[in-house]
Amino acid sequence: MRIIAHLDMDAFFAAVEERDKPRLAGLPIVVGSDPKEGKGRGIVATANYKAREYGIFSAIPISHAWELSEKAKKEGKPPAVFITGRSRRYSEVSQKIMTVARNYADVFEQASIDEAYLDLSFTNSFEKATELVKKLKQEIKTKEKLTCSVGIGPNKLIAKIASDIKKPNGLTVVTEEEKENFLEPLPIRKIPGVGPKTESILNKLGVKTIRELKKFFERLEVKPRRFQSGRRPLEASAWGVALYRKARGISDSPVSEEREIKSIGEQETFSKDTLDPSYIAEIMKSLCKDIIERFLKSEFKTFRSITVTVRLQGFITKTRSHTPREPLNDLKTLEFESLKLLYPFFDKRENPNRKKIRLIGVKIEKLK
Repeated sequence: MRIIAHLDMDAFFAAVEERDKPRLAGLPIVVGSDPKEGKGRGIVATANYKAREYGIFSAIPISHAWELSEKAKKEGKPPAVFITGRSRRYSEVSQKIMTVARNYADVFEQASIDEAYLDLSFTNSFEKATELVKKLKQEIKTKEKLTCSVGIGPNKLIAKIASDIKKPNGLTVVTEEEKENFLEPLPIRKIPGVGPKTESILNKLGVKTIRELKKFFERLEVKPRRFQSGRRPLEASAWGVALYRKARGISDSPVSEEREIKSIGEQETFSKDTLDPSYIAEIMKSLCKDIIERFLKSEFKTFRSITVTVRLQGFITKTRSHTPREPLNDLKTLEFESLKLLYPFFDKRENPNRKKIRLIGVKIEKLK
């Protein structure tokens, strides 16, 4: 019997800020870039549950979050408190939480700074696993003064979806026998990997819930010829088969102690669109420096691939990559190769209309 728990900290960045700064207690908190009174760039990293009542959620533009805060203010509600994130602080707190959680499982996998999977199969029953998770939640709350939501299921897929059902401070248990009934009434966006574009396509086909998605596949004998995935019909893609399996709550993905780091990257959104080569090149060098610092702290010795991202006016985003013949491991070479990929965006080679640049990013991959 497989019993997997997914632990998800509640509005983690915002919760840490509220805990560290008691004066913020009860206020709507938004962690992200400076909104600059509605003229700021960037997005919301995390919004606490009070801010979410205003319609402020992660990943929305920070300028829109400001507008929603101002609207709430005009209605007599407290305006949101906007805070620039403290990544080092969040990492410190995360490490303490993960140390606590790791002691509760035979196999433990940290999925992100505020998420983890625990293999609790050794308990041999969902009842015992539930009692163990209650103790875990209480220990985190006692030691770190933070709450988390946990889902328990027969696999990682069900556990992850379940952890999001009763936020904040929730605990949802779904057994193997219950998993399909649990999934069926949920919207298709609850399935990991189903984003806005896929949701829109499926909605146009009359598919809004996971129950309807299952029927859609089954009615066509798992051959939905009307739904295209890229250039190939969905029935011809491994992704289509995987989506059907997810709709039925099937997942064989193991909880793994080793979390593979596939890349290290940084990016920055400019306060004002620009095409100034000197300014942009300096930002690129700064990003490269941050990446190398992170790389040198990792267990990796070399990297083989460099990718530069450039977002132009009009939200046109382009990426360019290069894989040198020899493995790399130093700042000077990373800067040289990154700038070589960047410079064509200052002229007609990559930017024939001379559009100003809004964002740049750089990423190293093929780490060894």
